[in-house]
Order: sequence, then structure tokens, then C-alpha cells
Amino acid sequence: MKLKISNPATRLLIQIAAFGFCNSQIQNFPSGKLYTGSWKKFCAPGLNCYSCPAAAFSCPIGALQAVSGSIKFDFSFYVTGFLLAVGVILGRAVCGFLCPFGLIQDLLHKIPSPKLKLWKPLRFVKYAVLIIFVFILPVSSSTGSPAFCQYICPAGTLQGGIPMIATHPELHGSLGGLFFMKASILLIVITGSVFISRFFCKLLCPLGALYGLLNKISLCRVQVDYEKCTGCGKCHAECPMDVNPVTNPRSAECIRCGKCIHGCPAKALKYSFASGTVKITPVPSR
Repeated sequence: MKLKISNPATRLLIQIAAFGFCNSQIQNFPSGKLYTGSWKKFCAPGLNCYSCPAAAFSCPIGALQAVSGSIKFDFSFYVTGFLLAVGVILGRAVCGFLCPFGLIQDLLHKIPSPKLKLWKPLRFVKYAVLIIFVFILPVSSSTGSPAFCQYICPAGTLQGGIPMIATHPELHGSLGGLFFMKASILLIVITGSVFISRFFCKLLCPLGALYGLLNKISLCRVQVDYEKCTGCGKCHAECPMDVNPVTNPRSAECIRCGKCIHGCPAKALKYSFASGTVKITPVPSR
């Protein structure tokens, strides 16, 4: 049987495989120790906490903050080049297929509940998070503090903070307001993800913001055949990011998950992998 990448079951298998690959050091969970081997020199493409005991790679946002607050230019070229290369090739397809925290949000959203939509202007918050917490604060801090990891990142709290506290009783006495603030952010993100698809991706994720900026030029894209399109709107209804792929196939919000492709009754949408611009043609009235 031929597997189609736009099929939800296929995408879920890819997401699980990516999650397992990024968190392959599961033997470290009982002790709470961190993997510090040679693979930790490289970044995972999606958001995955460096301090998770199972993490085999570094987090790209954590690495980017370290670069912003350091003078290790050789490492900075690697991190910047890596993110730009991944973004130009895949764009936010990373979010749809390869991000471990994206998988967690997708699973949370499957919990039966009323499903809501995020107020669209709030999507710009993640760009402010990227600029302030990933670039400005690490540079302005005398210690090069990774501000996003320290003050916001719910993935870090879930994958790193909670396992470390659970396995290191000596850390219990050091718990304070900062941890409880981050735990509150995690609780908000978990709750929000149940009701709003990809709540964190839409609202707060600086990595999604960075890849989103590259969606316009990424090689991986959704292509529309306007001759086949009937204008039924089902692709828009299927989109977990509330994007209309017919009118805006290069949207910075599109995570290339393929739900629109799978759900299109006219088969007017498909993945393409090519350079160049896409001409937007009005959908013919029928």
C-alpha cells in the first residue's frame, strides 16, 4: 500500500518517529541525568528541551539564545546556518512533522472538548517573543541568560524541569516563584491546546515564528490547482492553523501538515518541492 505523506496516519507515524529520534536517551529518565554525548553538539529541527533526560540533541532556540549572548562566532555560524537551511528547505513543515512539542499539542487537542479559534491578532505575540526573549534579552544580559528558556518555555518545564525535580529530591528546596510561574504557563498551554489547535504554535513559539518568516521562500510548499478548485472551503475548515490555502498557500502560519490536501474533495491541492513564486489566481465562480 502506498503511503501518502498528507494522510493523517502517516503524518502521525512520522511525528512519533521524530519524537523518538530526538528523545532516544530514555535510559536517563530513572536517574534524571542528561545526555552529554557528541550528538548534543547538534540541534534538533523542532522545539525539544536540551535539559530533558532523554534528549539526544540541543534545542535550536536554546542554542540561538546562547549564540546571542556569547562571542563564540564559530558556533553562531553553525546555529544560524542550520536554522536558515532547515527553514529555507522545509519552512514550517518542521512544525507539522518533526517538532516533538507539536506532537504533544496534537495529542492534547484530541481530548474531547469544545474546539475554539485563537483571536488572529494574538498570533503576532510569538514574533515579539522571538525578538525580545531570544535576541534582545540574551544580548543585553551581562550573563547571556537564555531568557525564553528561563522564563517561558513550556516544553522545557514539561520535558526538563518536571523530570529533573521528580528524580532529584535535593532540588525541592530550591523551588520558587520562577518555577511556579513557568508551571502556570505550562498549565495554560496544556489547557489551551485542548481547546485550540496548536495553541502554543500560534501564540508563543519563537521557532515557529522564525520558520514562518521563511515560509514564503521555502522549497516545501502546498500548491493549488485553481482549475480543479471548486471553492468549497473544506480545505480552510480542515486547517488546524486556520489558514485558507487557496488564497494564501505561503502563509507564515501554515505548518504544511497536509490536512487540507487530504481533505480536498477535488484533489486540487498537493505538496510541491520547487523554487520560484506561486501566482495566486482567483478561484473561478461556479
